[in-house]
Amino acid sequence: MKRIALPRMISGTTELIGLLGQPVSHSLSPAMHNAALKAMALNWRYMAFPCDAENLKAALDGLQGVGCRGLSVTIPHKQQVVGLCQELSPLARRLGAVNTLTPLKEGGWHGHNTDMEGFLAPLQTQLEQWQGAEAVVMGCGGSARAVVAGLQQLPLTAIHVAGRRPDALDTFLKDLRADQCNDSVPLISMSLDPEPLSRVLKRSKLVVNTTPVGMQGHGDDKAMPLSSDLWTKSIDSSVTLYDLIYTPRPTPWLELGQQHGCRTIDGLEMLVEQGAAALRRWSGREDVPVDQMREGALRSLGAHQA
Repeated sequence: MKRIALPRMISGTTELIGLLGQPVSHSLSPAMHNAALKAMALNWRYMAFPCDAENLKAALDGLQGVGCRGLSVTIPHKQQVVGLCQELSPLARRLGAVNTLTPLKEGGWHGHNTDMEGFLAPLQTQLEQWQGAEAVVMGCGGSARAVVAGLQQLPLTAIHVAGRRPDALDTFLKDLRADQCNDSVPLISMSLDPEPLSRVLKRSKLVVNTTPVGMQGHGDDKAMPLSSDLWTKSIDSSVTLYDLIYTPRPTPWLELGQQHGCRTIDGLEMLVEQGAAALRRWSGREDVPVDQMREGALRSLGAHQA
């Protein structure tokens, strides 16, 4: 199929995709997606739309009314938008969260969640590394649901989940266990007491931080989940540390891991991969240029931090 050059200017045939959330001014998604659209020669544009919770339904109706080809959904609407979808994918229903909307021909929106696919992408390059291994997840909020669902796709023997609020952790694990098959990877509640926690960390090969601790602009930028002393005595170069945060790069936690020779992954790759998965759905094309999306996100991130 012959490709046409992407128009430099928005025209009367330009189609729309975008992001709904609050706030969205910091989002890397427009730069990331528009870099891909240019490489794919698609005359589409991706825009970020700030939207409060009380205006979410009106925004969805209006955007469908003008022919929007697809939407990303971010904080704080991932749970609320579930009830506004006419269809849900099995994964979105299981997670109780939607981050990708595709318009239905008969009206309304199909809701899906690409966060799990995005999270898993950098881990699937070395599947043999997770054979028979244990993993630890720090946090039990909304992001942790997609992380745990993703980890259950790996050949692990156990997934330990730690949270500061025992009641929230119990509810989190109860919800996820309700969807488990008999042969699913066991989900284990983990104590935050230093000694038992250190024992679990020493035998684990993967640790994932889903909390906002250490995020730029979120409290102490030098903070990390739990204490640096605990990590220093509990990790070595055989461990992979995966932080869903990507500002700053590296986070204090990942920087400590690098000093100990750990493989480290930050949340930028998850952002890029979940976005690429969404763009495949919207466009119906498999040739989504992930490298260009990553480069666009990095350029935007550099501009935000300058």
